[in-house]
Amino acid sequence: MIVASEFATRSLEEIKELLAGGTLTVYSVARPVSADHAVDRSGKLVAFTFATPAFATPSEDGSEVPSFVAETVNASDVGTPGFARAVTADGKVVADFSAGPGDREIKFSEVSFSANAPVKVAKFKFNPEGGWPERVDYYDAHPRPGFSLPKVR
Repeated sequence: MIVASEFATRSLEEIKELLAGGTLTVYSVARPVSADHAVDRSGKLVAFTFATPAFATPSEDGSEVPSFVAETVNASDVGTPGFARAVTADGKVVADFSAGPGDREIKFSEVSFSANAPVKVAKFKFNPEGGWPERVDYYDAHPRPGFSLPKVR
């Protein structure tokens, strides 16, 4: 999860509360370097609307249980998910999440989406700020604007 700077000091529970009534939009390709940057090179694949509250009690395996207005939503385009952006009900960007197959924060019932085909979130988990789920050896080893390059152990 990469949290927008406006909400960077909020706890995980506060972030979950902010998402009540907001949206989770899934995009193709890779996510922007931060949630403060606009989405400009990715196609919108599907959008879910969070219910209120946005999350139920975590499941036994530690993953989160998101609550959506509609459990299944039809995809608006064809593609493979790359990331998802969560925004508040009034449109403020809260965070970006990795999405798709493999060790991602958000997994779906399908690996890729087809236009007008149903999409369902199968699993949702929160990785720590700045974690990169694509490769374990890359976790927290990427430079971020305003921060010096970390030393790789």
